[in-house]
Formats: sequence, structure tokens, C-alpha cells
Amino acid sequence: MNSVAHRLQQLKQNSQCALIPFITAGDPDLETTAKAIEVLAENGADLIELGVPYSDPLADGPTIHAAATRALQKGVKLEAVLEIVKQVAPKIDVPIVLFTYYNPIHYRGIESFLKQVKEAGVRGLVVPDLPLEEADVLLKPAAEIGIEVILLVAPTSSTARIKAIATKSQGFIYLVSVTGVTGIRSEMAAGVKDILAELHSTTDKPIGVGFGISNPEQAKQIKDWGADGVIVGSAIVKRLAEGTPEAGLKAIAEFCAALKQAIS
Repeated sequence: MNSVAHRLQQLKQNSQCALIPFITAGDPDLETTAKAIEVLAENGADLIELGVPYSDPLADGPTIHAAATRALQKGVKLEAVLEIVKQVAPKIDVPIVLFTYYNPIHYRGIESFLKQVKEAGVRGLVVPDLPLEEADVLLKPAAEIGIEVILLVAPTSSTARIKAIATKSQGFIYLVSVTGVTGIRSEMAAGVKDILAELHSTTDKPIGVGFGISNPEQAKQIKDWGADGVIVGSAIVKRLAEGTPEAGLKAIAEFCAALKQAIS
């Protein structure tokens, strides 16, 4: 299976924008999560970001926080999430990136955690509460084991900080489009266009933009501003959670296809 970097670079070389949907593992249940990963892969996803439910999610807005809470109430833990990855990863040609906070990594031991997720079939990691200043403790062993750690750039980051993050981030650079948490927003912050331009002048690594993208029109706008990838979370999590699991899967299939068409 392709690495995260290889998949993104392939698309970039062909002037294509990557679609990166996010779902919360275990919401509404683990069986639906497994089916959702396959559905997204079949309907235009180029990478899939899989959120591990966490009790104190600092970066998550109300939709994803609620999904994580529902999953935790059903007893969903990291080991169960990785079992799902192990089942599904061989069936799809789409790298899976795990979105997790740092505490579960620290608790299990960095090397042990990395080996565990690599064995399950995870290709990348997003750790939103890991600051740049402490990132090397994870970046170095991850590079040795073969897991790409994707760092986040905030819209408030200084030029010096943007350059430092761009240098260290593996796979791609995750540009947060807004100050604050994830969630559906009616319009995109115009400043994203300027930060994208600044990043592209600093690095040739692909840049994915996330937080707040909620419809195909916004996805196209982000692509037109110069993003190499569009990350959509809350709008997909919301659709998957509404009605029956079957209805949710149908809704995300249609939405994912519409997003992909908008950025193609």
C-alpha cells in the first residue's frame, strides 16, 4: 500500500487535489465504521482519517466531540479501533491516518504504540495536542518504524514557526483553516489563501486544509486557493450519525462522491 507521502505526491504531480474524509471510530458502532471506511474508499477518498475516541478532545468541535462521547459510552478503545483497521486496510488502496491525542501514545509507550498501529495497517498519525517543540520524541521513532506524523499549522502561526513545521512534518502539512475547534462553518476564512501561498513558497510538501469545510463549494474554493488536499470531518460524521447505519452509509457515499467531483 502507498505511504501517505507517496499518495499525496502522486496526486500533486498529476495536478489533482486529494480528498481526505474523517470519521470517528465506533460511531455509531465499530461494524459501521468498518463499512464506512470501505464506502469512503469506493467513493473518491484518497486518504482516510480515522479518529480514536478520546474523553478530553481539545481540538474537536461539538459534532466530533459528541461522536467520540457516544463511542466511548459503548466502550470503544484503541485496541478495538486497530482491529477494524487490520480487517479493512488490506481491502482498500487508501492509506489510513489515525487521529489521536498524545496521552494514549504516552500511556502505551511511544515505540510500543507505533509498532502496534503499524502492524494494524495504519500509515500516518495526526496528534493535535503535540506541540512542535516536543514533536521529535514522536517524529524520530515514527520515521524509523514507518509511520508518518503529520503536523498542524495554525492560522496564527508565525512565518518562522510555519517554516519549522513544514520542515518536520511527514506525509503532508495539515493547515488548520480557522482558529478554534473543528466544525461546520458557512464560509472559509480568507486568510487561508495567504497562508497556503506562504507555505508553498516555503516547502514542496503537499498541504492539506481542514477544520470547517462542510460542502462541495467550500472544498472547491480551498482547492482553487492552492491546497493539495481537502480534509472534511464534521460534515461527514454528522451524516453518518443520522438515521439508521444504512442511511448514514448511503449519505456519506453520496457526499464523498460530490466532494470528489467538486475538486476533480
